[in-house]
Amino acid sequence: MKPLAALRTPRALRHTVLGAGLLSALAIGATLPSTALAQGTVRIGMTASDIPLTSGAPNSGFEGVRFTGMTLYDALVSWDLSSADRAAPLVPQLATEWSVSKEDPRKWTFKLREGVRFHDGSTFNADAVVFNFAKVFDQTAPQFDAKQAAQVVARLPAYESIRKVDDYTVEITTKTPNAMLLNQLPFMFFSSPAQWEKLGRDWNAFETQPSGTGPFKLESLTPRERAVLVPNTDYWNPARRAKADRLVLIPIPEGNTRANALLSRQVDWVENPPADMLPMLGSRGFTVTSNGYPHIWPWQFSFAEGSPWLDKRVRQAANLAVDREAIRQLLGGNMVPAQGLLLPDDPAFGKPAFEIRHDPAAARALLAEAGYGPDKPLRAKVLISASGSGQMQPLPMNELIQQQLKAVGIEVEFEVLVWETLFNNWRQGAKDPASLGAHATNITFATHDPFAAIIRFMDSRNVAPVSLNWGYYANPRVDALIGELQTAFDPAENRRVYTALHETLVEDAPFLFVGHDVGPRAMSSRVQGFVQAKSWFQDLTPVHMKP
Repeated sequence: MKPLAALRTPRALRHTVLGAGLLSALAIGATLPSTALAQGTVRIGMTASDIPLTSGAPNSGFEGVRFTGMTLYDALVSWDLSSADRAAPLVPQLATEWSVSKEDPRKWTFKLREGVRFHDGSTFNADAVVFNFAKVFDQTAPQFDAKQAAQVVARLPAYESIRKVDDYTVEITTKTPNAMLLNQLPFMFFSSPAQWEKLGRDWNAFETQPSGTGPFKLESLTPRERAVLVPNTDYWNPARRAKADRLVLIPIPEGNTRANALLSRQVDWVENPPADMLPMLGSRGFTVTSNGYPHIWPWQFSFAEGSPWLDKRVRQAANLAVDREAIRQLLGGNMVPAQGLLLPDDPAFGKPAFEIRHDPAAARALLAEAGYGPDKPLRAKVLISASGSGQMQPLPMNELIQQQLKAVGIEVEFEVLVWETLFNNWRQGAKDPASLGAHATNITFATHDPFAAIIRFMDSRNVAPVSLNWGYYANPRVDALIGELQTAFDPAENRRVYTALHETLVEDAPFLFVGHDVGPRAMSSRVQGFVQAKSWFQDLTPVHMKP
């Protein structure tokens, strides 16, 4: 495949991004644990370039949530990830039940699980819940941590306040009546107030000695090298007590390097191996797993002044120019071509007026209507990454899209950032200098519910720094439907509004809709117990090594 025709890497990042491709499995071996591994140790090669934060609000996107969030911590509600055959539903976790006030639907009452203890032995209760909400929402609180706030606030925009009712009851008030609160709460994890006090009220110290209530504890942490997790043998849910002796999390951002580390037995499991290596890995006895799940690979367009995407005809033309089947083939079949934000078989997909398909002639016609042609190509700059959480194979995918768009008269240049930088910029917005004047950003995200798929990106009130409306998108019809959705507590009415909202967004095309991930993984045949849920998130507690 030809080099990226318009690839531009900021000088400060050039060594980091391009250097990753020069790593070998031998070089990675220097960072791996020594050969004396316990029988039940599972070594996982992540796509992240560093260990996600461990204090209770992981960075590195949803990969961080999966590896250092849901392992070390619990939330009030989470997902049942035990099945490979159905979309993961929300289930009680640290809350056992909840209700919405009929008099004031902004107020939610949560009953907390009794008998739960943090890893340091202290008690989980209402005081701990209030403490943790303050650590990310109350800048005047002594426990406020800007790093944790940066990861949580955008994922929980409904929240306004919390109060303790009694030792095992809290009341959360939302800014407006909001049926989506439950969908936001799985990203709010609970750290031990007692451990924070013990460590001198220092969240940096907490990073190396964290204390949550989750099924794993952190044994050791070496930044950019590895984190070692061990079972929490006193975990409150016996059915989810960890089976492995240890999980070793190893950052390996470059895909070929991850695969070579697996081939040389330096790791037992790799996330997102290169598509062209999957058949070979399978033929050599490695287990290859995948499962289609609600997760979109898009470009999120900017609607700031001067953006070339302000004209809907241009946005639709770009969507018609992309040959998604060719991209699917590039990925060895490991992609579901996108026809919108939601999977084509999602019950809320609806019947959008605009059909997303590969139609270069129609794309050229729309561009001509918008004033572009052979003598006046449309030019755009896009922020992308070389790897990262859920990014699939971003460089070859973007290269192919670049060629497909050029064929209809859209010329694209790229700014290639390391994943963590790109992800942090998502919250800063297209107008921030850190966006380098880009007209789109390429960050994947889960679409398992209306909040995850639409509200945080499309509500005009969710521009930076509130949530993830990076592009400053504003559509009165979309805002009105979001308002209806947030007050639609009846499931049938909620589904009706959600469907109308999705239909509206597909027609307005505020994204370049490309594909849905299937989450390919490769692992040693000795790895047992893994069930790949139809979710971006996975349960690592059943995973262990066969002797």
